[in-house]
Amino acid sequence: MNSFPLLVATDLDGTIVRSDGTISARTVAAFARVEAAGARFTLVTGRPPRVMRAIAAAFGHRGTAICSNGALEYDMRTDAVTARHLIAPETLVAAARALRAAIPGIGLAVERPDSRAADDVYQAVSFDTNESIPRPGEQALFGEPAAKLLARHLGYAPDDLLAVATPVLDGLVSVSHSSAVGLVEIAAAGVSKGTAVAELAARAGIGATDVLAFGDMPNDLPLLVWAGTSCAVANAHPAVLAAATCVIGGHDEDGVAAYLERIYP
Repeated sequence: MNSFPLLVATDLDGTIVRSDGTISARTVAAFARVEAAGARFTLVTGRPPRVMRAIAAAFGHRGTAICSNGALEYDMRTDAVTARHLIAPETLVAAARALRAAIPGIGLAVERPDSRAADDVYQAVSFDTNESIPRPGEQALFGEPAAKLLARHLGYAPDDLLAVATPVLDGLVSVSHSSAVGLVEIAAAGVSKGTAVAELAARAGIGATDVLAFGDMPNDLPLLVWAGTSCAVANAHPAVLAAATCVIGGHDEDGVAAYLERIYP
């Protein structure tokens, strides 16, 4: 391994985005240090590109973001989606059928590169509201490829919902979660934050041993397990704390920035 990692890959929410929804000037400056040292950084998030513009602006419209848990690659300089790994319509239909059979009352939504939609049961929170999200009916909902299928049931804790959803979707799609409420996030089979960063690194001639990754939730685990060095923030999910090679300060105390300041000149 080089004297410092050649690529830094970090999750956003709960990792460098604080509880109040902001990214500190210290964190932005720490990633500027990464670039000044001759290394690269990429943001790796479950967020869709349509809610990344403020993040891109905070980082000066530099670099690449991996969005939708690895399904989409987003150029923060040009505001364009540059690579896609989508779930085929027939797979969406099969996954929806399996989830509804196993979890009565589950609500389903899809994220596409530039839009979203949901069935009549799905309860929208976070970046959408129940009033703003389209409800187009089954044929339109699953009639086009999607970056993510979202499955929500507020009667379940996220870990419990994941435990039920994973076996019924085994071999069909990839399943994870990054939520404090009952939500699982579904990507095309074999697609994850880890596979997307591996592809990006390979194009730059960078191997896993020269990658430093930060995260906080189960959807970060494929990336953290693959990267040569992985750091969990102190507020991370227990599974992430157990898997990471080190534990650093929490997101509200700029733990990622403090770590980067120590290792990049």
